[in-house]
Amino acid sequence: MQYSEIQAAKQRYSIIGNSELLNRAIDIAVQVAATDLSVLITGESGVGKETFPQIIHQYSHRKHGPYIPVNCGAIPEGTIDSELFGHEKGSFTGATGDRKGYFEVADGGTIFLDEVGELPLSTQVRLLRVLETGEFIKVGSSKILKTNVRVVAATNMVMTQAIRDGRFREDLYYRLNTVPIFVPPLRDRKEDVVLLFRKFASDFADKYRMPPVKLTDEAKVMLTNYYWHGNIRQLKNITEQISVIEQQREITPQILKAYLPNEDVERLPAIFSSHIDHKTFNSEREILYQVLFDMKKDMNDLKKLVHEIMSGQHQGATSYPDNSEVFFAKRDAERQEKAFLHPSTYDAVDDDLGYQEAEEFDEVETTPVPTSLEDMEKQMIRKTLEKHRGRRKAAAEELKISERTLYRKIKEYGIE
Repeated sequence: MQYSEIQAAKQRYSIIGNSELLNRAIDIAVQVAATDLSVLITGESGVGKETFPQIIHQYSHRKHGPYIPVNCGAIPEGTIDSELFGHEKGSFTGATGDRKGYFEVADGGTIFLDEVGELPLSTQVRLLRVLETGEFIKVGSSKILKTNVRVVAATNMVMTQAIRDGRFREDLYYRLNTVPIFVPPLRDRKEDVVLLFRKFASDFADKYRMPPVKLTDEAKVMLTNYYWHGNIRQLKNITEQISVIEQQREITPQILKAYLPNEDVERLPAIFSSHIDHKTFNSEREILYQVLFDMKKDMNDLKKLVHEIMSGQHQGATSYPDNSEVFFAKRDAERQEKAFLHPSTYDAVDDDLGYQEAEEFDEVETTPVPTSLEDMEKQMIRKTLEKHRGRRKAAAEELKISERTLYRKIKEYGIE
């Protein structure tokens, strides 16, 4: 596509930015619009995925037909089939009359399924039939209806992982993913951050009838290098806060820092959040407790083994180097326990054993102790998953947390 066509699409839909990745996504959207192929838009929450189905619809031959956006995650599981495909009178309690579903209403147009990964498996089967044959059946009916609808879907899920977890049908994924469009996160569009801030600042200045805020050069650098977990949505919210609250209209790094959440704090386990969900807090605290108990048990087992070796095969051996392996194994077991319970004593003289570090001998290598609560939690989750051979439901039950929380932790820690 010509650069001018990309710019025209940006201007029409108020898309700000010159990132190569962003331009590529717009290019694909405009090119695929002329076809009836299904499109799957992926990207993190807050990157602006909802704009691309509109581009596809308006640049297609269906632009005079209906465009219906549907948030699949906002519709209860018990009613989503009725919402999408309609129902007959008396098909369930409260069905006082016939109702057309979105696929019937959108005939000849485009339907946008946002958060498609949240669809129940039973609804996924129905959707697959619509995509393959253009046919559907209303809830409570046996009559087959036809529809001519272009389906564009979007999700912030890692769909391949959802397929492995059994939460999304593989055949539906490949049917939706005929043409993939990836919308890049804001941290991969560093050259666009200041442009977006300037646009939002201008909009809020008009909205609240005040001069627009401006960034100093140092503040621009800080803003550009920030991680932006919430992407464009987070940047817009922060710009609005600064526009409303700050009396000084030139924003310095010191002022900006007060509005940017600390990245290190955000990456800690959820129990350290300033807004604590007590249910989540209790479940994750139990994981940490179990990590501590298991580590204590492992060290006790190691001490017991060393004691048995020394009292049996090496009974009476009190000197080294002849018995150096046992000597240092016993020493390391004692020191590992002390390092875990009292880290400051790790390099101190071991008064309980009555000897000091022996510099002339190589120490026996020991398994490193996790250095943070995050490491301990990650280790416990991985250990439990290995125990249950990857069965997440069983692992979640043993960890006393929900499958949803376990899935979030696996994704957060990158556990395979």
